[in-house]
Amino acid sequence: MLRGSYKRPATHFITMFSSRHHFVDTLPGGFTIRRAVSADAATVAELAERTFAEWFGAQNSPDDIAAHAARSYSEAIQRREIEDPDGVTLLVESDNTPIAFVQIRRGPAPACVDSELPVEIARFYVDRPYHGRGIAQALMSEAIDAARALGGATLWLGVWERNPRAIAFYTKCGFVDRGSHPYVVGSDVQNDRVMVMTL
Repeated sequence: MLRGSYKRPATHFITMFSSRHHFVDTLPGGFTIRRAVSADAATVAELAERTFAEWFGAQNSPDDIAAHAARSYSEAIQRREIEDPDGVTLLVESDNTPIAFVQIRRGPAPACVDSELPVEIARFYVDRPYHGRGIAQALMSEAIDAARALGGATLWLGVWERNPRAIAFYTKCGFVDRGSHPYVVGSDVQNDRVMVMTL
């Protein structure tokens, strides 16, 4: 169950995350991070679909994985999410090759997220070959800054209850388990833990 409609805060975006500016930064290891633009929609869609299948394909049926990808990761959907004024998509690249991304957005949250200004980490994916190289930690730091720039008071996410590695990472980052909500993959209704951080 989600809360009522989100009320836009009376605040301005931090300049470096504004859609009017081209934000680029350097992460540890020489990787670059920038705000995605509409032209990146196909790239983000491919990375999201491939990464989701790599990490969760063994625990889900091929039909459910395919249905989830079609419903969540199409190029048109990613373009709409990238262009959403209530969201930010940050893309990490290595030699111009996309290797990770995060999408955050402000809006309604589950009832267990007790905040008037919630911002959700809707997607947080790092390509498998780049795990353990400090990218996830650096990307999370940028996501937290972006959430503050969106006027958020609380950052929250849903993580599959059968993904202990991710739960441990988010706990290390400072998130606290506050409850659960359903998450549908294809035809399979699963249970996500809802984790929250005060900004």
